[in-house]
Amino acid sequence: MKTYVTKEAEVERRWYVVDVEGQTLGRIASKIATLLRGKHKPIYSPSVDCGDFVIVVNAEKIAVSGRRQDQKIYYRHSGYPGGLKQISLRDQLAKRPERVIETAVRGMLPKNALGRKMFKKLKIYAGPDHPHQAQQPELLEL
Repeated sequence: MKTYVTKEAEVERRWYVVDVEGQTLGRIASKIATLLRGKHKPIYSPSVDCGDFVIVVNAEKIAVSGRRQDQKIYYRHSGYPGGLKQISLRDQLAKRPERVIETAVRGMLPKNALGRKMFKKLKIYAGPDHPHQAQQPELLEL
């Protein structure tokens, strides 16, 4: 019996549209990460990028539970002394709603070159419109 090894050229990539309106942030992020990694395919291999492209729409209408909008804080540092910046989830959703989903999904992907390659297949838009109609994406109900 021979062992099957997935090759990059054999991977067939599809495009999916995910509408996140009213969906819980963490639950939808884990499902998106699974699609990007390709774990939903029978040919999945952890050392090969066999995932699909994911288009996320309505990022500004994502749901979070409880008082999380005020309690969850995103931090970033400029690299200079005193350069620590913080922003709450509520303010981040008002200014850059795409970043909320980007941060959640990026944390669920591998922290290496393969994970960065997978992350590039994620396209996030705040509103209901996206410029990827030519790829004929399928609407995915999660």
